[in-house]
Amino acid sequence: MKVEKAVITAAGKGSRMKYITSVLPKALLPLFRKEDGKFVMRPVIDLILDSLGEAGVTKPCIVVGNQGKLLVDYLAERGVTFVTQNVPRGFGDAVLRAKDFVGNDPFFVHADDGVLTGGYVEATKIFEEMEPDAVLMVRKVNNPQRYGVVTVEEVGETMNHKLLRVKEAEEKPKVPKSDLGISAVYIFSPRIMNALEQVDVKEGELELTYGISNILRQGGEVYAILLEKERWLNVGDPDNYFRALEFTYKI
Repeated sequence: MKVEKAVITAAGKGSRMKYITSVLPKALLPLFRKEDGKFVMRPVIDLILDSLGEAGVTKPCIVVGNQGKLLVDYLAERGVTFVTQNVPRGFGDAVLRAKDFVGNDPFFVHADDGVLTGGYVEATKIFEEMEPDAVLMVRKVNNPQRYGVVTVEEVGETMNHKLLRVKEAEEKPKVPKSDLGISAVYIFSPRIMNALEQVDVKEGELELTYGISNILRQGGEVYAILLEKERWLNVGDPDNYFRALEFTYKI
């Protein structure tokens, strides 16, 4: 159950960062990083790939849209597989585009609009040791109506993180049952693909949370680790991007 594959979704239009994302994909927006004691600016996709690589990922796949040529060109010769989501139909639909790439293997899912400052290695170890259907990374949020939200029971502690068993998952609930929002980094068994295909979306988009809910309804095992010190460096909107730039410049 080694987690060596990852699916990074980068097909969105980036409408909250309009103007800049009309010419530059979100995944190429830069953040600060120190190299040899000096600040450089690296595209967030580099930070994502580095974080996944430290957790053991050697086979990344990126889901791009029709405007993904710049990203493809930037990552040429780096062993990345690309698949296309021609029409944006949601996070879950983007993941489904990579079904053939995933095959029968476990894999990370990672959004392109940010990167966590930690938690990747810990989540990988939990997945490889416990072999559940999914491991999520959750954090307490002030506005759970804007997130996929989980209800959980605490089952212990591992690697300085609370280990939680997920009982229920909802997408942007009007009346949230908890304040635990799902971060946009996950590890799944290939079961998530069938769970997503079974979702009947009559209107709106296919969200990844719907697939997680299907796994739970079918008796699957989903665990989560609670992120308390780690931070999500978000480049998806101007306010959060500014804060991410500030944070990465100070560390």
